[in-house]
Amino acid sequence: MSGHSKWATTKHKKAVVDARRGKLFAKLIKNIEVAARTGGGDLAGNPTLYDAIQKAKKTSVPNDNIDRAVKRGSGVEAGGADWQTIMYEGYGPSGVAVLVECLTDNRNRAASEVRVAMTRNGGSMADPGSVAYLFTRKGIVLVPSDGLSEDAVLTAVLDAGAEEVNDLGETFEVVSEPTDLVAVRTALQQAGIDYESAEASFVPSVVVPLDEIGAGKVFRMIEALEDSDDVANVWANFDVSDEVMEKVV
Repeated sequence: MSGHSKWATTKHKKAVVDARRGKLFAKLIKNIEVAARTGGGDLAGNPTLYDAIQKAKKTSVPNDNIDRAVKRGSGVEAGGADWQTIMYEGYGPSGVAVLVECLTDNRNRAASEVRVAMTRNGGSMADPGSVAYLFTRKGIVLVPSDGLSEDAVLTAVLDAGAEEVNDLGETFEVVSEPTDLVAVRTALQQAGIDYESAEASFVPSVVVPLDEIGAGKVFRMIEALEDSDDVANVWANFDVSDEVMEKVV
């Protein structure tokens, strides 16, 4: 898991400052709209919406955009799209298993874009259930490691249901059951520890170690997938060493 998490964190930091910022903003706004539609616009009663808004704020999405997304999603304001969540499965270069979560208002377009991104980059689509069994749904909270020790984070979250804390270098990754995600995030807040994001994710049970060439191919495929407006999340079961990461990212 550490390889994918480190890569995703690094890519997120780059995305905030590069030309793909607009695309990232649009996806974060879509997540807010869907969360508000699913659980209502009240932050106190909708932790998924709370976390979606926090992530958007951390990425400097303007408050006006956030407020409008909540209103559209909760029905206060017209204009919200009928977003559907669809999961696709496939294989990438080096036999890496890939899960692609789409949030789309056009299933045919989403399927086509996912297929093209995979096949053009050495991957292939797979039947439903082919790779999903290799992943487990988990709650993941990312905590900036600025001046923090792993013990401090672990102490704060242990009684809240956290299963493990992984040191990813610039961040700590706190893993829990999805049902304990809110409790873990709340425990961090109560301990005065700032967090970067809190969301349900997929953690692989088996990982494929990649060398520099393999990592480059897999990263290019994931970037092509994430370039689609319909793709919300991509998870893959690769692992890369710090040395390879420095050369490729």
